[in-house]
Amino acid sequence: MTRRLHNRTEAGRLLAKKLTTYTNCSDVLVLALPRGGVPVASEVAKALKVPLDICLVRKLGVPNQKELAMGAIAMGGVRILNEDVVQWRGISKEMIEQVTTEEQLELERRDRLYRGCRPLPNVHHRKVILVDDGIATGSTLRAAIAVLQQQQPESIITAVPVISPLVCQELKTEVDKIVCLKMPKHLHSISLWYDDFSQTTDEEVRQLLQEANCELTSI
Repeated sequence: MTRRLHNRTEAGRLLAKKLTTYTNCSDVLVLALPRGGVPVASEVAKALKVPLDICLVRKLGVPNQKELAMGAIAMGGVRILNEDVVQWRGISKEMIEQVTTEEQLELERRDRLYRGCRPLPNVHHRKVILVDDGIATGSTLRAAIAVLQQQQPESIITAVPVISPLVCQELKTEVDKIVCLKMPKHLHSISLWYDDFSQTTDEEVRQLLQEANCELTSI
């Protein structure tokens, strides 16, 4: 593929075509990284006729440049730091802790908002397809992988529309399989590879998760 993706919905449908071997498999679970990964994962889960849930993580943005990740946190007390970025920007331990505390509060808020009373998904001995809308540094994804590995899934398949070649190579030692649509040599920004990369809202996430749950119970 050389053209840009239209939006996250199209990206999910195209990814699903590369994951057809997992269709109707009772031991497969699609997990999305909110918020942007949810519209992508929704299309994947719908096409494969498997459950959809979320893996909550939060990027730790560099102060005054939040789009640059210095790490990420996830539910379960997991924190991953990008030491190269931390050293490059001279970020103090105190600042890291401050950002971590702020993002932990947002992580817990989203867990209550998105999940409500639903329990955390059981990934033990299941094939997990972990989906995001793109991977630039990999910090957020690595936090999610660390959380999942603690629960001993049978395998972890990372499925993303766009990924950095360097990060893809690094992740090969951390997951069982990587499925992607684009691996541009010069990634620059994930948004450049979409026509529409508008922010996914909390309400959209809740709606897509509710729809997925209703579709699954009706099968």
